Amino acid sequence: MQKEVVTGMSEEIRVGEYVIPKNLLYTEKHHWVKVEDKRARIGITDYAQKRLKEIVYVELPEVGEELVKGESYGTVESMKAAEDLYAPLSGKVVEVNEEAVSDTSLINEDPYGNGWLLVIELSNPEEVKELLTPEQYTEIIKREIEKKSK
Repeated sequence: MQKEVVTGMSEEIRVGEYVIPKNLLYTEKHHWVKVEDKRARIGITDYAQKRLKEIVYVELPEVGEELVKGESYGTVESMKAAEDLYAPLSGKVVEVNEEAVSDTSLINEDPYGNGWLLVIELSNPEEVKELLTPEQYTEIIKREIEKKSK
């Protein structure tokens, strides 16, 4: 079921229709994280956006707000459902993707690129060690797909 594909310069894992870039870290709540020095860029995964289908609204924290790992920091809504967003790491919000807030289709079209949600300044860099590798996240997706097919 899992096949690895190389596209351009970045490597990714594909599980069915879902793409999992190998250069990111993940959470069980379907967030991706790209650690950039003492900051982390955060978004929702391809799996999450495809499960929600057409995203129509996203509510994100303001710049300056503090996120606590594991706590809700916003919501994402589609015609189908509303889901809470849970902080993958603790830190202060230093950037919010206003473009994705005003044009939520970016999250569906490019979840790992222009559809990112926010950037935080890490308050506890040790938490990064608790994130999932692409391979670990792949196993979670496989289990969820298997559950749905039963």
